[in-house]
Amino acid sequence: MTTRIAIRRALVSVSDKTGLAELVRYLHESSVEVLSTGGTARHLREQGIPVMEVSDYTGFPEILDGRVKTLHPRIHGGLLAIRSNPSHAAQMQAQNIQPIDLVIVNLYPFREAAAREGATFPEVVEQIDIGGPGMVRSAAKNSEFVAVVTDPRDYGWILEELKTHDCSLSDVTRFILAQKAFAHTASYDGAIAAYLSERVWSSAGPVKGQQGLPPLQILSLEKVKDLRYGENPHQRGALYRQISQPGAGVAGAEFLHGKELSYNNLLDSDAAWSLVLEFDRAAAAIIKHMNPCGTAHADTLREAYVMARECDPVSAFGSVVALNRRVEEDTAAEIASTFVEVVLAPEFSAKALEILMTRKGLRVLRTSMQPGPASELREISGGYLLQDLDLFHLRPEQLKVVSRRAPTGPELEALMFGWRVVKHVKSNAIVFCNSSRTLGVGAGQMSRVDSVKLAGQRAVLPLQDCVMASDAFFPFPDGIVAAAGFGVRAVIQPGGSVRDAEAVEAADAHDMAMVFTGIRHFRH
Repeated sequence: MTTRIAIRRALVSVSDKTGLAELVRYLHESSVEVLSTGGTARHLREQGIPVMEVSDYTGFPEILDGRVKTLHPRIHGGLLAIRSNPSHAAQMQAQNIQPIDLVIVNLYPFREAAAREGATFPEVVEQIDIGGPGMVRSAAKNSEFVAVVTDPRDYGWILEELKTHDCSLSDVTRFILAQKAFAHTASYDGAIAAYLSERVWSSAGPVKGQQGLPPLQILSLEKVKDLRYGENPHQRGALYRQISQPGAGVAGAEFLHGKELSYNNLLDSDAAWSLVLEFDRAAAAIIKHMNPCGTAHADTLREAYVMARECDPVSAFGSVVALNRRVEEDTAAEIASTFVEVVLAPEFSAKALEILMTRKGLRVLRTSMQPGPASELREISGGYLLQDLDLFHLRPEQLKVVSRRAPTGPELEALMFGWRVVKHVKSNAIVFCNSSRTLGVGAGQMSRVDSVKLAGQRAVLPLQDCVMASDAFFPFPDGIVAAAGFGVRAVIQPGGSVRDAEAVEAADAHDMAMVFTGIRHFRH
């Protein structure tokens, strides 16, 4: 049986005033007494809605520049009292405490302050809300008698329920709102903890001497949407984004056109976007099942896309495409000429969008170039793995030439290109390429020599005089010998095997140049 509470007294104190006036005006017109504080009270009065200041209600002024205003027994007693408890009722009467039925609160903009460039530590700390979370938690704890609203996006449906049911809210509604309220305060506290943790545990923070990653990792996620299903139709799926960076990366991309994104579309989109950001020149990355089937950079975006597509036209069918420049009409026409599942880029011209939108099944995403988190979290059974993102960028002067022959200028350029791509290929990872594009990719094989053979066998374009990049060392020289058979002329690899000398010897025997990076790029 549904239990409803009539709203007769409401407490309103918000930082985000979006949509507030319409809801509170209805409360006032329904003879609800509205209590409010500071800026919220001024805002409501400006909208022609009379309110009672909390300081007048409690008989205690706001003090310490507004730091203390709602921390008072008349407020929290009115929120926490169990109204069916005779002892509580007697104490409320003795202390002249009135019940508060509805709390509308959202908190100081801490995340915005922390993200603001140039914000000082005292400025950010000042945006840590104290009274707001206290009221929210008190009301949510007592949801049997009190409703608490923390999200302006909920105002609409709450207003509809109030209008439909004589200014009352059901027990189901109150319970849902309480759950959201505790999630809201947990996320808020998590953002504060993360900000302070960054100052202690980051190498760039002001507190020195702390080693490793934080002892406690707090993750705050907001659901963007439910997906049709997960990796397979029998699995549920949903997309979440980090609350602290709502516009970053693929999770924060703006959906411009097309069918609903799938779980697998999003995984491939993230892989494509991460790869294309490796390049300073106009670049295109074409991804299939989390691996690049074609990557290229060029003077123009159209040229880069066409070159990438030509690397493996068959695999490019039904792929995900990421581009690191504004998409113009000529590039859009090329994309539209092939069946592509998703295309994402930082911007699209109006004409380009018009062309892409002729493909009803194509999803088009506009993705911010702002950097995402510097770490990644992966779930395992019973826990999570956290690591820094692999953001290492190799400079040519860091290479160690270990072969008898040093790479030529064009070979060195191709080796550096291949090294950027290979770290985005599933291990064991091998990339055959020239200085402009990939030619063959071997991914996810249990044996490195099999990845070499796969890269060669999968190549569509000529391999003569290409180079090879390997994400980890060669445990045996067989991979080098196999590469020579495909026409590879230079190799870039981390080195570090007990059989490095044999690999170098094999390279010398085939007049191949070989360089060591000293850095591994496994991607499991």
